Amino acid sequence: MDKGLLKENLEQIDAYLKQEGISRRDAMKMMGLGGAAMMMGSGAATEAKASSSSAKGKILIVGGGLSGVATTALLARSLDNPDITILEPNPKSVSYQPGQTLVGSGVWSKEDTVYETADFMPDGVKWIQEKAVEFNPDNNTVKTSGGKEIKYDYMVVATGLVLDYGGIAGLEEVGDVYSLDAADAAKAKKILGKNGLCSIYFAEGAADTWTQMQEFVAAAKSGKKVKGLFPEPHTAFKCGGAQKKMVNLTNARLVEAGARDNAELSFVTNGKKLFGVPEYHDSITRQMKERGVSTTFSHKLKAIDVANKVASFEKHWEEKGEWDNVLEEFAMVKKTENIDMPYDFCHLIPPQKAPKEIADSPIGSDKGWVPVNKETLQHVKYPNVFALGDVAAIPLGKTGGSARKQYKVVAENLIATMEGKKELAAKYDGYTVCPLITDIGKVMLAEFKWDPKDNSKAIAAPSFPLDPAQERWIYWLLKVYLLKPMTQYGMLSGRA
Repeated sequence: MDKGLLKENLEQIDAYLKQEGISRRDAMKMMGLGGAAMMMGSGAATEAKASSSSAKGKILIVGGGLSGVATTALLARSLDNPDITILEPNPKSVSYQPGQTLVGSGVWSKEDTVYETADFMPDGVKWIQEKAVEFNPDNNTVKTSGGKEIKYDYMVVATGLVLDYGGIAGLEEVGDVYSLDAADAAKAKKILGKNGLCSIYFAEGAADTWTQMQEFVAAAKSGKKVKGLFPEPHTAFKCGGAQKKMVNLTNARLVEAGARDNAELSFVTNGKKLFGVPEYHDSITRQMKERGVSTTFSHKLKAIDVANKVASFEKHWEEKGEWDNVLEEFAMVKKTENIDMPYDFCHLIPPQKAPKEIADSPIGSDKGWVPVNKETLQHVKYPNVFALGDVAAIPLGKTGGSARKQYKVVAENLIATMEGKKELAAKYDGYTVCPLITDIGKVMLAEFKWDPKDNSKAIAAPSFPLDPAQERWIYWLLKVYLLKPMTQYGMLSGRA
């Protein structure tokens, strides 16, 4: 970012914080940014300190994305004599995926989100540019795509997930896609990114989404009545707010063009709510209504007819059946109905799953994800194995905000395990954050964590003493200008 522009934005943020009675230093502390605030120009901030341990052991990090590199960096800083190997085949795996919504709406370019893994790889770490293809945790070994067998004492799994486009009928040719894999992108681009169908979930797709969005807006501006469709998948997926952001950004571009009256925008979800936290659900419901976006619940996306631009859903609900004399209640009968929805523009979030190498291995589970204690992030069966990020089987969001909290827990607990401690003190509380873009220039910073009384539920966990359900301009500045450098120079260095 241009230093002059960064300074200008920081001055605007300082003015806003002053109005709210908050210093920038206090704001950074509340957000847990620590040393990352230094690169933002706050001379008062101090770098977070890493503890020092003389524990020894061979550590293998599987996955060189945000979670893997951040964990590697913190371990490298925390151990006196680190012996760390990282497995990551992609030279650009360290990417800023949260920026892909901005690319898809024309705020950023693709180049703003992709950078070289080598530029952020900690010194002294051995990097093998191959993929883990076979796990043998009973013997503490991993085989790579290049035929190597790597022996470890401790392992951290941070592979991320797989975009399962092929799980939607009509998109079998697209199949599985890794976000930054060039061959996967070329395969996906044969179908996605044209004829109104697009997806920001891979870097090339995000750029193509902006092209498709512009064509959609232009059609509406020409006077044509058009339909925009925004379905969510039925599986867990990273960035639970992504589709809400995309419908809001499309709405903003239509308003900007003076063409909003000619477009029908429909948000469709397999769930029964727009957000699991009541105050966020209520706020988003109001926002959708104000923007004239229709919302449809309990609809599972089943198929896409690419040629005819039709999405097919399975509507599902329950009805009372026969009375059960033993249980003294009515049996609930599941009902379904097929529903077709035509579109001119459809932004697609694919179903998502764990990599096959994980799902089919001893460290995986029936659902694919790596089963860990949700607080310590230690594997439920193998105590020398930890997992974090999108591949870990823990409740709530698969986001970079979650990973920012998780990697510190993993590093601390891994070192405690290396030191022979039986009790793991570091606990992840389920915190995650979704900077939910509601308009160009406005963001609702939805922060939440597990309810301590009931971990199956989520509660708001705001960092600022401000109404967390309120969309604000300052959070737009945070999202667009500050979170990326904070991630690059804070989290990826193990300092934030």
